Amino acid sequence: MSATLTPTSTPVAGTGGDRRHWYVGGAMILAGVYALVAFGLGSRTDDGATAVFNLNMVGDEAIKVPDLTVPAGPAAVALSLVCVAIGVLRAALRPSGVRRSLGTAVYLAAFVAAFLVWAAAGHNLNFTSVLNAMVLAATPLILGALCGVLCERSGVINVAIEGQFLVGAFCASLLASISGSLWVGLVAGCLGGGLLGAMLAVFANRYLVQQVVLGVVLNLFAAGLTGFLYERLMQTNPDYNKTMAFPAIDIPGLSSLPVVGPVLFGQNVIFYITVALIAIVHIGLFHTRWGLRTRAVGEHPTAADTVGIRVVAMRYRNVILGGLIAGMGGAWLTIGLNITFNKNMAAGQGFIALAALIFGRWSPLGAVWAALLFGFAGGVSVSLQPLQTPVPTAFLSMTPYLATIFAVAGLVGAVRAPAADGVPYTKG
Repeated sequence: MSATLTPTSTPVAGTGGDRRHWYVGGAMILAGVYALVAFGLGSRTDDGATAVFNLNMVGDEAIKVPDLTVPAGPAAVALSLVCVAIGVLRAALRPSGVRRSLGTAVYLAAFVAAFLVWAAAGHNLNFTSVLNAMVLAATPLILGALCGVLCERSGVINVAIEGQFLVGAFCASLLASISGSLWVGLVAGCLGGGLLGAMLAVFANRYLVQQVVLGVVLNLFAAGLTGFLYERLMQTNPDYNKTMAFPAIDIPGLSSLPVVGPVLFGQNVIFYITVALIAIVHIGLFHTRWGLRTRAVGEHPTAADTVGIRVVAMRYRNVILGGLIAGMGGAWLTIGLNITFNKNMAAGQGFIALAALIFGRWSPLGAVWAALLFGFAGGVSVSLQPLQTPVPTAFLSMTPYLATIFAVAGLVGAVRAPAADGVPYTKG
């Protein structure tokens, strides 16, 4: 009788699981040491320089808070040492679960804070403006990530979020300009994204096209179509591409709160719809029959079919619904931000939204936090450019994309997509 070896989930000393903790902890330590040398001991923070953080938006807020002034050098050194300490603990103690997530969050907060203190040394940085820029940059990423959640939880990979942004932005700007109604533009933007979502659903489910390749093709199709129509319609007739935007809606009482008031409660209607969609998608996905069926067709479509769930029909509905949401993200880029349409104006944000989906582990709330992280990188890059830091402007503009690369690279082998994600379903 031969012995059978049964794999266990408990890591053994010297295995890849332990080495991973050493690698991640070592990388954290190196980054912390770099922050100590570059931010804490750099020439920008010597001679007693102070960093001033203004916590009030420019305006007449009812409630104001005093500026936060810190000694740049000591503060950056202390924050860098926190990063080094967390890296040592990560390598030595090998935490898991909530402790690991909490440690990572504190590490990122300390590292970013050290960078901001260094960047603001000798200057005045309006931190509320940074947060506002973060929200503006994160809103389309959140909508794109929610689109990805609906698609991939159903078992369809959606790489075409970038194209859905472009089509949504074009349709929103065109129809809003022609009709003179922002609401018509918003509906048109959603329908434009939904149309591309319908194309994705048909080719993926009926014709069984390889879904990653299909997404790339749809992105190229959207870029070519919107670019052609932009040149033929909008450039020859500026009335088809007017600068229009929804006005900001201040929520009484809340919009006057310091720091978070103007950031969260003084935005336009698309932002508030986005917040509502976060709650709707999360509750719907995990607390309704529709959500249970969606997750079933994304994990075990054959088992779902045996209990009477129409797998392909469910995938059609969810992919088109996701396209409508992504189209709203495209509308945000034009009539949400008061910007006219330009060719390829999505500028890779659809791919960042896809990275937020992966970083958030295919969860609506996780994807939102990831989108806010990438949006914060974009907000910081915009807000720091007037401070004349030694960091080149081009490098600051790369910050959101670098954050995306590092975040996704750090998750290789650590996250699992829905089991049937990207696998076409056919009966018998």
